[in-house]
Amino acid sequence: MPRSRSVLACLAAAGAVLMAGTGAAFAAPAPAAGPQPTGLSLVQVRTSLLGTHYTYQETYRGLPVLGGYYVKHVGTGGAVTVADGRVPVRTAPASAATVPQATAHRTALGLVPGSVRRSELAILPGTTPRLVWSVLTAQKFRVLVDARSGEVVEATSMVKNVDGTGRVFDPNPVVRQQNEALTDRNDANSAVPAAAYSTVTLHHLDGSGFLHGTAAQITLPTRRQARSTTNTFSFQRNSDFFEQVMAYYAVDSVQSYIQSLGFTNVNNEAQDLLTDTIADDQSFYDPSDDSITLGAGGVDDAEDVEVTWHEYGHAVQDDQVPGFGTSEEAGAIGEGFGDYLALTMSQASSPDSATTPWACIMDWDSTSYTTGTPHCIRRADTTKRYPRDVTGEVHDDGEIWSHALYDINRGLGRDKANQVILEGQFSYTPGTSFAAAATATVNAAQALFGATAAATVRAAFQARGIL
Repeated sequence: MPRSRSVLACLAAAGAVLMAGTGAAFAAPAPAAGPQPTGLSLVQVRTSLLGTHYTYQETYRGLPVLGGYYVKHVGTGGAVTVADGRVPVRTAPASAATVPQATAHRTALGLVPGSVRRSELAILPGTTPRLVWSVLTAQKFRVLVDARSGEVVEATSMVKNVDGTGRVFDPNPVVRQQNEALTDRNDANSAVPAAAYSTVTLHHLDGSGFLHGTAAQITLPTRRQARSTTNTFSFQRNSDFFEQVMAYYAVDSVQSYIQSLGFTNVNNEAQDLLTDTIADDQSFYDPSDDSITLGAGGVDDAEDVEVTWHEYGHAVQDDQVPGFGTSEEAGAIGEGFGDYLALTMSQASSPDSATTPWACIMDWDSTSYTTGTPHCIRRADTTKRYPRDVTGEVHDDGEIWSHALYDINRGLGRDKANQVILEGQFSYTPGTSFAAAATATVNAAQALFGATAAATVRAAFQARGIL
């Protein structure tokens, strides 16, 4: 179906034409006393130094025509110009809805979780115009539901994103400096060389001046949140604002990567992030309110993006399979996938060196509580096998699962492996076993890339004793 442009987007385009004075399609002179077109609903009137500006919504039989607008500019001297963005409705759409409004709400929220802000019947123009429910959610998505069939026609984010800049560790000082001797020293700026920082683009901000965007949002009390009128967030590590920038950057980058693989609705929402709210050296995902908490004990956890990526792995699985992790083996799969997600995200910006191998997870955060080098909270390349090395502790047993996923990565390549792994997770149950989850992953490989890829995935699980 054709995608309609919003009134605001069309007005922006029309305004550019009028200001340029080119006399292009939408900017045509109109007689001051000429008749006004019918089928218009006044939206607003604004007065400027040079005149008065009237904005109208195009309507058809009293219903708004999506994307259709008409703007009249009356200069102080009486001259009139118009920007005519009306869209032809050449054939009559259905005149009555057979799908109840409440049903359209449920359909929209099944696609875009949250709540409904408002909805109305509207006309979607095109070769065959359609009567639709236009549902606007509190999460700023517009979902169009066919008012006759109940089919979702389109879902569009209404957020106008902006880019900002931020100062971060990418991925962390130990990796960037290739120096396992670095330590936290109680959050001192002097503990980390200036060269360990990077200036990065912060994508998908909502322009509010806070670290709020389509994929991530800091949800601390407003007075404790980093704020910038220029969307420039440059702090050093002894500032709590630094951890907020790190957390935002980590989550936005992983969601962008997931979408680049073709998954447009895997935890595709603004993930709530709370940084430095607990003194413990502890971080966790809370499924009851879909939030990630990153602790301040030892190295502030948000300073190591692999900690955030690990916790985001739990949010991803909970989004794909609500209530995931009800058995010990499912819990171990969750921990293993979180570790693997941290590993595969680090592949994009880290060397796989002897000092900081990819298989070593959270090598900056773990400097606070490990003595050997390389510093790792866990590894994705241990010799553990199922069921021989199962202990019943989900983090320990997760190393069996993460190793299998890492082998899939090495066998198929990063992107193909991650498409297979994410696709397979849709078929998990909340209490899935190792064997059932492995079988679902093999089946995903077969469906996506064929028998050779499936054999590679099966061999990875067989090497760990899972299949």
